[in-house]
Amino acid sequence: MAIETSQLTIRLPVEDVDFVKRYAKANGLSVTEVIDRYLRRMRLLSSEAPQAALDEITGLLPADMDADAEMRERLSIKHGRS
Repeated sequence: MAIETSQLTIRLPVEDVDFVKRYAKANGLSVTEVIDRYLRRMRLLSSEAPQAALDEITGLLPADMDADAEMRERLSIKHGRS
């Protein structure tokens, strides 16, 4: 089953257009494929990665901890300042 597509005209700085054309040619892709892959990657990252990372670290720090003060203290110790 073919994916429904739509045509889009965009305006970019000349250096960006030149870059994407060179990149596409060097990698055996069309400019459309480069942009499509980038957008798919952005969609994937925005929908999955941040939530998974947040779920993994949730609850590691006590709710009453002053994270800024803790960081300052650890940096002070690390760098030998009193």
